[in-house]
Amino acid sequence: MSLNKDGSYTGFIKVQLKLVRPVSVPSSKKPPTLQDARRGPGRGTAVRRRTSFYLPKDAVKHLHVLSRTRAREVIEALLRKFLVVDDPRKFALFERAERHGQVYLRKLSDDEQPLRLRLLAGPSEKALSFVLKENDSGEVNWDAFSMPELHNFLRILQREEEEHLRQILKKYSYCRQKIQEALHACPLG
Repeated sequence: MSLNKDGSYTGFIKVQLKLVRPVSVPSSKKPPTLQDARRGPGRGTAVRRRTSFYLPKDAVKHLHVLSRTRAREVIEALLRKFLVVDDPRKFALFERAERHGQVYLRKLSDDEQPLRLRLLAGPSEKALSFVLKENDSGEVNWDAFSMPELHNFLRILQREEEEHLRQILKKYSYCRQKIQEALHACPLG
């Protein structure tokens, strides 16, 4: 930690990535170099092709931030470090604390300042650490998805609906067949 002339602090925060879904990165003919990773994706350039993959389970990243850096900026910086082109609104930063053998998670608001929270909590990572997770508010923010992703969701829903209808028709066809067999087996009267 170091104190700046303006009264803010500069330091490192450690963020654990607990992502369940795959992330999207720009697809290119040549793999990115270390220089590309440091530079991050270009501003204002549209990504035409994407590749999706799962980040390693429980990956940890250290970020050098200011005490006035907001949670939303931390999320954006993490995504840039991994060259992730997904909308940052799909992710949320959580504060993780262990007390009396219990683990507590609290979603940080976009304006909270993680380094300031880290300083106030003291040096113990059990007292406070940070976790990046999917932003599961219960309601889907459809504006956060690209057009190809939305079209893909529609295709998946269509396939699921068709499969569900096939299963229902098969079930009732089987029931109808069994009823007809029972009717033919029974003597009239």
